[in-house]
Amino acid sequence: MKARLAASAALALGIVIGASGCSMVTYQATTEHYDASDGVSANVGDLELRNVLVLAESGADEASLVLTVANRGDSDADLSIEPVDGGEALELEVPAHGQVVVGAGEEEPLTLEGIEAEPGSLTSIYFVTSGAEGVEVQVPVLDGTLPEYEDLLP
Repeated sequence: MKARLAASAALALGIVIGASGCSMVTYQATTEHYDASDGVSANVGDLELRNVLVLAESGADEASLVLTVANRGDSDADLSIEPVDGGEALELEVPAHGQVVVGAGEEEPLTLEGIEAEPGSLTSIYFVTSGAEGVEVQVPVLDGTLPEYEDLLP
């Protein structure tokens, strides 16, 4: 009788540990950071770049840059945006503890001129701010197929 009771207790304990232990060794996808939108993210010093994307029509030599920049620093920051494959560099001022949204709501996107960006590809853009090492980001290039982007093309 004691052997049967001990076997039942061991079996019950094994079932409880087996059922609850799965979450201890299973990969948790919710702990991984990912970009939930069409654009990509990067950090440059105190500046956080979010949902960075380029909008262009096929064969065009200009494109629209859409992004959100948040400044977590205590002083205003200037962000330099330099297309790697050519084109003119742009400057964007971001206030301390503030953010700048480019290409959403009433804000117009920035126009990148002299850039070769084909929809469906990636284009390299170098972002740099003073006091921090710059970062080169592979930014997706989209066209106006999606309704939310058709008014943002250059």
